[in-house]
Amino acid sequence: MGREDVKVVSFWASLFGRRVEWALKLKGIQYEYIEEDISNKSSLLLNLNPVHKKVPVLLHHQKPIIESCLILEYIDETWMHNPLLPPQPHQKALARFWSKFADETMVDAAWMAMCFSGNEKESALKVGRESMQRIEDEIRGKKFFGGDDIGYLDIALGWISYWLPVWEQVGSFQILDPLKFPAIIAWITNFLNHPVITDSLPPRNELLLYYQRIRSQLSST
Repeated sequence: MGREDVKVVSFWASLFGRRVEWALKLKGIQYEYIEEDISNKSSLLLNLNPVHKKVPVLLHHQKPIIESCLILEYIDETWMHNPLLPPQPHQKALARFWSKFADETMVDAAWMAMCFSGNEKESALKVGRESMQRIEDEIRGKKFFGGDDIGYLDIALGWISYWLPVWEQVGSFQILDPLKFPAIIAWITNFLNHPVITDSLPPRNELLLYYQRIRSQLSST
């Protein structure tokens, strides 16, 4: 696969964009990375994703695919080696369910806990911890969500391993309690120790500074 066939339009700090890069690298697909300034969106992004105007966008043969989890499925169906989704329909449906669950509850809850204070923060923390318990139950007894290798759900939940601890530090809160969620903590170690993941993470200090600025801007408004 030539580099010119596949392009990823994303933003260096985007947890959603990182999913796409992880999937491509796990598949061994070469791609061209195009950095987007999400504070001053380019005409390229607005043309490729006119509905949501968000990253990431996968360009394959000049055709755009949007929404990170849909992109993961597209990648898995287009390059069928090293499958990400399990072959069984029921297991496949479960993986999709849990990724959707996490995006609709945990991402928002952790973001709110980082950015806000008072009752809003406490409500978000309650949702975040309850949701994390669901994920703990799902990963217990397994190395990865799909078994012995990183798969679709690991990629979809990968932000928990790296972004969530940064958000916790910025917002002075804790969802990832090692005593309550030992299976998730073990999974995080396995996930971050995978060479593809290790080599595909943004610098932590830069991520920390970026989200500190975001929090500061939000609190000032």
